[in-house]
Amino acid sequence: MANHSKSPSQQMDFEKRQHKEEMKQQVISFVMMILFTIIAFSMVLLEVNSYFLIPTLIILAVVQVLFQLYYFMHMKNKGHDMVAMMMYGGISVAILTIITFTTIIWW
Repeated sequence: MANHSKSPSQQMDFEKRQHKEEMKQQVISFVMMILFTIIAFSMVLLEVNSYFLIPTLIILAVVQVLFQLYYFMHMKNKGHDMVAMMMYGGISVAILTIITFTTIIWW
């Protein structure tokens, strides 16, 4: 809801600052994702031990997915609560299914 006590120029200034801050966050997260990708590729090229490489790549991938969801798909904004709940519910079910089948296969 818009705040009607502010003048139109104050409202425009506020929106400009808000958009500028959001763009800054998106640029920072984009740079971080590029950095994570460079780290991942360099670890593979340097043939790092697989016991360290695989968990590190998985962690970097999860962090990149979170950056994608929260900054580029705007999941951090208001009004996305139901969508976030459904996505997290689906992810939880998928993880539990993978753990269940992995446990059944290995034992």
